[in-house]
This record gives sequence, structure tokens and C-alpha cells, in this order.
Amino acid sequence: MQAEQAASTLPAGDPFALFDAWYAEARGTEPNDSNAMALATATPDGVPSVRMVLLKGHGPDGFVFYTNSRSRKGGELLANPRAALLFHWKSLRRQIRIEGPVEQVSAAEADAYFASRSRDSQIGAVASDQSAPLDQRATFLARYEAASARFGHGPVERPAHWFGFRLRPVALEFWQDREHRLHDRRRFVRDAADPGGWSSTLLYP
Repeated sequence: MQAEQAASTLPAGDPFALFDAWYAEARGTEPNDSNAMALATATPDGVPSVRMVLLKGHGPDGFVFYTNSRSRKGGELLANPRAALLFHWKSLRRQIRIEGPVEQVSAAEADAYFASRSRDSQIGAVASDQSAPLDQRATFLARYEAASARFGHGPVERPAHWFGFRLRPVALEFWQDREHRLHDRRRFVRDAADPGGWSSTLLYP
């Protein structure tokens, strides 16, 4: 086995520093949406669902994304506030799994992010009953035009049911592809006695 294959490329220590390093690389190599992540939620009785969303903020306090709280994922997160995230960067042959409880971001955070979106996206959020049945696309487009006329050239108000969620990680797992499926994996788990501390271990691939 070659020497570089024998050594782990996944250091112990701060999982957020490792995430930042990998995310920075992905932003330079992924052709589209390097901030895309799979979000897995479940109903209170454990029925799972998963979809892609976009990361809009991250740091030691958690990973932030935004949605219509009346959507399926929003309803599941409010009823069962735990979730899992998965980043898969094919260009780097890497993935990161993140698990933990979820909480709502503050109204000020949601307002600031909503204001940063394009006007068309803002109006789309107002017009859409996300995840609800739609008889035909023309109905949605008519609602979009009506919302656009209602706001005119003024600011678009964030709907009260449209806000952000922050997943506060209790576990992160980093996976690096290796030849012959001899992959490199390290799992970090938050220290229950020290909220700022982490323990970690390598895992068999």
C-alpha cells in the first residue's frame, strides 16, 4: 500500500475548521450550487423524507437554511425538530453528514436574509403555498403577478410563515474517497459535559 494511502487525511480536533476547509475547496470546484445539501426530516412517528436545500449560513452555532414553514419539511421540522444534512461534493469525492436538533432563527435574521434575495424570489415566496396541491401552473403564475402588482415598486414584506431553521450539530462525519473503496472516515460527536468540546474517531469504510 502506498504511504499516502496508509495515512488518514482527516485530522482530529475542530470539526468546524475541517468543514470550512472542505467547503472553501468545494466552492472553487463544484460547477453548480456548492452549498446544496440533502435535508432529511421525519414526522413525529418516524416517517422520513429528504430533499435538497441550500446552506445560507454556518458556524459553530449551526447550519442555517430557509423555507416556507407550511411546506412538508417545515411542518415536519416544527413537529419533530431534529434533522440530518448531507453534503456531497462529487468534484472532490467527499461527503459530510451532520445530525442534530433544529431551532428557528430569529425574526431579524430571517428579515435580513429575505431582504438579500432577488425581488422575483421574494415575490415567489409570497405567491407560493409550497408543497400544497396546484391545479395548473397558470394559477401560480397568476398569483405571482398579483403579488407583484400588490407590492409595486415598494419593499416586499417577508411572510410570517417563511423563515429559517438552524441545525445545531451533535455529530459530524467526514468521508473522503480512496482507491479500491478503502475510504477515509472520521466521526465527531459533541461532548455532553462540554458543549464546546468534541470527541472523534476514525471509522472503518
